[in-house]
Amino acid sequence: MTNILLTGSSRGIGAAIAESLAAAPGVDFVGHGTASGIPADFADPAGPRRLWDAALAQLGAIDVVINNAGIFEANPIDESDDAWVAGWERTMRINLTASAELCRFAIRHWRERGPQKGEVAGRIVNVASRAAYRGDSPAHWHYAASKAGMVAMTKSIARGYASDGILAFAVCPGFTMTGMAEDYLASRGGDKLLADIPLGKVADPEEVANAVAYLALTAPPSMTGAVIDVNGASYVR
Repeated sequence: MTNILLTGSSRGIGAAIAESLAAAPGVDFVGHGTASGIPADFADPAGPRRLWDAALAQLGAIDVVINNAGIFEANPIDESDDAWVAGWERTMRINLTASAELCRFAIRHWRERGPQKGEVAGRIVNVASRAAYRGDSPAHWHYAASKAGMVAMTKSIARGYASDGILAFAVCPGFTMTGMAEDYLASRGGDKLLADIPLGKVADPEEVANAVAYLALTAPPSMTGAVIDVNGASYVR
């Protein structure tokens, strides 16, 4: 049995990941969110620890952490100083710091378990964004920076803990047809934005979920540190 902690499972990409995991044989997972799973407010510095402890108590052990929870809130530069800094720090806290805390808890958990040589002790899959590489709008510096930080953190974990059997991966979606993406597409002019995607369509949540499930369950250990893009070739590296 593979025990998984999935954050942000109540809607959008997270809900699609939850559905994919529920269909996979030999998987038990705990979700996090207000509509499903264990409630935890990542704006609260105590939220990640509460979630980890509750998930560990429910599952007994955790083999995979999927960090999907995040926010996308505008923070234009003409805000007051205090408001702009507060917006920056809120996004960093929810998108990056909470994920880092859960990665830390997981790594300590897996190192304490101590795998046999050559075995996989645990897997981390961080859902970042195309914005980590391409950047985002003038009102979303903080969002792009938080996702770039997530990618850098993933690579650091992969390099630092491979010898402990700990694998780390990231997925970078472009626009994905969740409710949030639909509103954003409309605000950006819809057809004009789609013209920037060679595939001609935004990703479906299920496409991102399939990539996440692959990394969480069956990707070979030698892929650790990999970042998978799901963006319709709108940004290629």
